[in-house]
Amino acid sequence: MTEKLYYEDSHLFDFSAKVLKCEQAGEIWKTVLDRTAFFPEGGGQPGDCGTLGGVRVTDTHEKNGEIFHSCVAPLREGETVTGSVDREVRLARMQNHSGEHIFSGTAHRLFGCSNVGFHMGGDGMTLDFDCEMDADQVRRIETLSNEAVRENLPVKVWFPSKEELKALEYRSKKELEGAVRIVEIPGVDRCACCAPHVYRTGEIGVIKVLNFERHRGGVRLNLVCGMQALEDYRLRQQSVAEISALLSAKRDEVSAAVSRILQEKEALKEKNAALAMELIRFKAEQQPETDGSICLFETIPDEIAMRELTNLLMEKCGGLAAVFFPGEEGAWRYIIGSRTRDLRKEARAINAGIGGRGGGRPEMIQGSARESEDSIRRFLLQYR
Repeated sequence: MTEKLYYEDSHLFDFSAKVLKCEQAGEIWKTVLDRTAFFPEGGGQPGDCGTLGGVRVTDTHEKNGEIFHSCVAPLREGETVTGSVDREVRLARMQNHSGEHIFSGTAHRLFGCSNVGFHMGGDGMTLDFDCEMDADQVRRIETLSNEAVRENLPVKVWFPSKEELKALEYRSKKELEGAVRIVEIPGVDRCACCAPHVYRTGEIGVIKVLNFERHRGGVRLNLVCGMQALEDYRLRQQSVAEISALLSAKRDEVSAAVSRILQEKEALKEKNAALAMELIRFKAEQQPETDGSICLFETIPDEIAMRELTNLLMEKCGGLAAVFFPGEEGAWRYIIGSRTRDLRKEARAINAGIGGRGGGRPEMIQGSARESEDSIRRFLLQYR
């Protein structure tokens, strides 16, 4: 059994230990020490990284009481090495995890919601609750959670005896066997947890909900705490500042400025659509009637207008009315119609001739084509 120094002191980052075992597994060496301050993955929190004897540790896991350090190079068995946990990463994870306890405990106390899912990533946490909450409820939990941070409450961590554990009320996602480690924040939360935590809630700094949504009959939230919350705020502030400069608007007026631009954009789209319709009607009027086919290439990437043009051209030809306009990645988009032929039956032959893909109804097909304009025009005007 590896001695777990992180249980004795969650803020211990440097230590010495004896190498008990070092075995190669692919490109890493799984190293076991007699004691460690590296926390192994567990409880939704990733394993610690750092160095052992100057060798990089990329991850940490536990199995059957042994803690395996994933090292990028071998260490000699029997030697004593100095270990160093990545301090800032561990502190950020402790801020987040302790903040999650406060938030989840507050949600449970106020609304009876249980945390049924927890994942910690590099940019914050994802929390799943088993009951629905609205924006006001989430905001209330967030406010009370930050008040608990402001009060700088002690974080008590201990292994109660079996008798003591039976008398305790505590949160847990599953039934636990063996020794149960309890993390308690007085008046806020009491929960079974295996991870390192801050000494006092003031270390967390701030607890911030980024967003939330309904999820499987409950709610899924994204939460950040401490230094990660600060970094998130910096990024958002920078983004707002850049948008403010682009719009020549004050930062607190960015939303209104964007709304105004979107309204102007919609008005322009409607105006452009109307002009496109006028243009294609004019082009259709100028097109002479023919017993054969008509093939036009247009520059307007407006499917509604191009479909209307195809309908108008169908009245002026005895063969195919084909309209091509710009598509994605250099391909053409096409709409082909006919009053006299079943195009659904002919779609395969037409697509083979124009390097296309598509289909549709007997009177009209549409899709994409990759042949050149000259090749497509030559094929369709000779197609019978």
